[in-house]
Amino acid sequence: MNTSALVDVEDVRTGIDALLRAHLDTTRASLASAYGDDALPLVDATGVLLGGGKRLRAAFAYWAWRAHGGDPTTPTAALHLGAALELFQAAALFHDDVMDNSDTRRGAPTAHVAFAARHRASGWVGSPTQFGLSAAILLGDLALVASEDLLHRGLDEVADPTARRRTRDIFAHMRTEVTVGQYLDMLSQTVPWDDDHAVAEQRARHVIRAKSARYSVEHPLTMGTALAGGTPEQVAAVARVGLPLGEAFQLRDDVLGVFGDPAVTGKPAGDDLREGKRTVLVVRAAAAATPVERATIYRDLGRPDLTDAEVDRLREIIVRSGALSSVDALVDELASSALAELDALDIDTAARAVLRSLGEAAVARQA
Repeated sequence: MNTSALVDVEDVRTGIDALLRAHLDTTRASLASAYGDDALPLVDATGVLLGGGKRLRAAFAYWAWRAHGGDPTTPTAALHLGAALELFQAAALFHDDVMDNSDTRRGAPTAHVAFAARHRASGWVGSPTQFGLSAAILLGDLALVASEDLLHRGLDEVADPTARRRTRDIFAHMRTEVTVGQYLDMLSQTVPWDDDHAVAEQRARHVIRAKSARYSVEHPLTMGTALAGGTPEQVAAVARVGLPLGEAFQLRDDVLGVFGDPAVTGKPAGDDLREGKRTVLVVRAAAAATPVERATIYRDLGRPDLTDAEVDRLREIIVRSGALSSVDALVDELASSALAELDALDIDTAARAVLRSLGEAAVARQA
């Protein structure tokens, strides 16, 4: 079963999308009433970004909730948690695209590019670029506020105060961790290269865990478990599934950022190379490359003006070094470890099967 079909099981996508549409509709009506049409492009831009999500994080949270006794006839709290995660991801993407100076997201112009174009087309005064960047930062802030709102609306449906507190605490920790992860990612691209590649890989793994792995898989699983009233031991057990699976998920994303098909990923080929991402893939390539090839990586990684031919040259170095095959092997190793932990859990059998399929789909994806 593909990712899209998995997220449709028990109408998870339908429920999440309905909550997100209701949020956008309510926000639109409120802003129109208070400020007229001027603020409505903010709602439109949020809707564009939310419309392209796979809902994987929401699905992981929902099926962890189901796995620990969540009643599918009363899914309101779990669906609100899923919608909150989707809005949190939107906030992270708005800000990430600004920091990475990305031009496209899911095949469409990024928010800061779209708002800069609106500024130019309208003939407004001031800098179109700065207007776009500022609008995107505010969009991220608005999505973050909305994620908190939907989380609390869901928690209002939960009678158990311990379940409410544990879920809220994980969500709060996730927000802090992703922000720190964004900083570590930015920092890793600015420190000078040296030949201590073990330290560089350790730094890259820290970025993966803080910025993506935990919020993509581990925290959705632990929050779903906590929301269902899971014990601390059960929360810890699903975390042992979520962290390696989340790492595998992000490592696959790093491979796609260099070798993915733009028609499928929605991003230009080699974008991560132009942005200077110090991923495990790139660090392993630098470690195993010849001195001349290593110098090429050090010189060219992070050059926004890289030509397609220069991107191809970096790709060839990565492949020839064995880094691509070693990262593919690491993805398989981490995913196998995570799924073995999942198989050992004492949880609902049907929910476990869906979680396993979601995990397999997450690391096998092409976009």
